[in-house]
Amino acid sequence: MDKSRLLANSARSRRGMSLTEIMVVIAIIGIVGSVIAVNVFSFLDDAAVDGTKIQIRNMEKGLIAYAAKHKGKFPSSSEGLDAAKKYFGDNGEVPADQWGNPFQYSSPGSHGDHAYEIVSLGKDGKEGGEDANADIQSWNMDE
Repeated sequence: MDKSRLLANSARSRRGMSLTEIMVVIAIIGIVGSVIAVNVFSFLDDAAVDGTKIQIRNMEKGLIAYAAKHKGKFPSSSEGLDAAKKYFGDNGEVPADQWGNPFQYSSPGSHGDHAYEIVSLGKDGKEGGEDANADIQSWNMDE
């Protein structure tokens, strides 16, 4: 190879990327980032639903301990979960669901023959909904 070709190739390689090439790279990064973000948020919502179900199960254990100390009676709806809060864990407080919303409690239950019912209204904090916004009900949880 002669010297002039080496200099021409060297000048071309130092030229850098064009604006179009940079914009294409940024667009690709944006698309990949969006796909990753959607998947991560989906996993976070699933984890929050699972965490809320675990909280309900733990509160059920606390309510059973409460009933064992109170001749088989669960706190009434008017007493609420506050009556049994010392049975819910180390901090002695009524937990909120994974989205920071309070649990709904009723005793006796109104859906079948349940002594009590605990409900999380989901991510949106409103009755009904789908996916992470769906209500999580103590009497209707998948095992």
